[in-house]
Amino acid sequence: MLVGDFLFARAFELMVGAGSMPALEVLARASRVISEGEVLQLTRSHDLDLTQDVYIEIIGAKTAELFAAAAEAGAISAGASPSAAAAFASSARTWAWRSSSSTTPSTTPATPARWARTPATTSGRARSPCRCSTPWPARGAAERDFWVRTVDRREQTDADFERVRALMAETRALDDTLALAARYADGAKAALADFPSNSWRPALEDLADFAVRRQA
Repeated sequence: MLVGDFLFARAFELMVGAGSMPALEVLARASRVISEGEVLQLTRSHDLDLTQDVYIEIIGAKTAELFAAAAEAGAISAGASPSAAAAFASSARTWAWRSSSSTTPSTTPATPARWARTPATTSGRARSPCRCSTPWPARGAAERDFWVRTVDRREQTDADFERVRALMAETRALDDTLALAARYADGAKAALADFPSNSWRPALEDLADFAVRRQA
């Protein structure tokens, strides 16, 4: 947290030194939006009724806003037009979704200890696979009680970890999350459509695809 605050303050200093008021405006807006996102996340921590839409709103106001601000401020500093800077910010915003979704493909080694360290089980911050695997009330009270115990009260056993994996497989939660991430990647590439066809554009398009393919 402190390192992030330091980097934000340093970014403000650099923009002041460069005399770039538009870039300063971008960073000021991002600071406000990220603070609002943090407050929203805190008010919804351990909330098993959190919807996918609200989850996306939270990460859109946190990780995605930070990615977008970095891209837009960089583009402005490089002399890009307002429309090009906005398009670059839009593309970067969609990269952030996969970075926040925390899916772990089945090929990635997983252990109960790893489960116990995840944000959903330690701080109560939901991740998209958990959201996709808990569609209330369709799956019943017993399953809800399981999630309340393991995520809300954080009373966990090694057997719970296997139950979580089984639930995510049964509900295709990881598949659904990756499919949604792929749609965001397509949006990131679409936002670059008006950029020149140089060596940088394919690299940025590949970055969007890599964000979906990467393994945690």
